[in-house]
Amino acid sequence: MSAILDNLDLYWSGFLTTVSLSVLAALLAFALGTVLAAFRVSPFPPLAGFGTAYVETVRNTPLTVLWFFMVFGLPLLNLTLPSFFVAGVLALGLYTAAFVCEAVRSGINSVSAGQAEAARAIGLTFTQSLRLVVLPQAFRTVVPPLGNVWIALVKNSSIGAAFAVTEITAVATRLANSNPADVIAVFLGAAVAYLVLTLSSGLALEIIERRVVVLR
Repeated sequence: MSAILDNLDLYWSGFLTTVSLSVLAALLAFALGTVLAAFRVSPFPPLAGFGTAYVETVRNTPLTVLWFFMVFGLPLLNLTLPSFFVAGVLALGLYTAAFVCEAVRSGINSVSAGQAEAARAIGLTFTQSLRLVVLPQAFRTVVPPLGNVWIALVKNSSIGAAFAVTEITAVATRLANSNPADVIAVFLGAAVAYLVLTLSSGLALEIIERRVVVLR
C-alpha cells in the first residue's frame, strides 16, 4: 500500500488526464455521431452512403490501429498533431462516434413516423424537422445506450498508456515497474480510480434517465 499512498499525486494527475481525455473525446464523439446519424437517415443517398461507410469501417477497425494511425500515420502525410494527448482525443472521439451514431439512429427510428410527417406538413425541411422535432425525442430514449458508450470510452482511454499519454494505466505501469513488490496494490489503485469514474458516471446517468422519462 505504501506505493499507492506515497504516489497519490501521480494517481491524481493520471486521473485528471483520463477524465480530460475521456470528456473531450466524448464531446467530439457525440457531435460527430449525431451528424452521422442524421446522415444515415437522410433521404440524400450520398450522405446516407457516407454515414454507413464511416460506421461500418470505423466500428470494425481496432481502436489501437486508429490510435497508431493518429500518432504515427498522420506525420507521414505531413500532418503533425500538437501532442499525443490530442492524437488520443481524436482517435477515441472518431472511433466512439460510430457507436454514438448507431445509438442515436436507433433513437431516431423509435420516434413515430407521424411526428416527421406532421413536421413536413407544416412546412419544415428535413433538417428542421430532425433538429426541432425528432432529435429532442430521440435523445430521451437513448440515454442508457449512450451511457454504455461513455463507460466503454473511459475504459478504452487506457490504450493511451501505449502512446505516451500519462493517464491512470500509464501511471500504474510506471509505478509497477519501479515497485515490483507492490504490483498488485499498484494496479488495484488504478482499478479503484476507474471504478470511481465509471460508477459515478452510472449514477449520474440513472438520474438523467429518470428525469427525461418524466418529461416524455
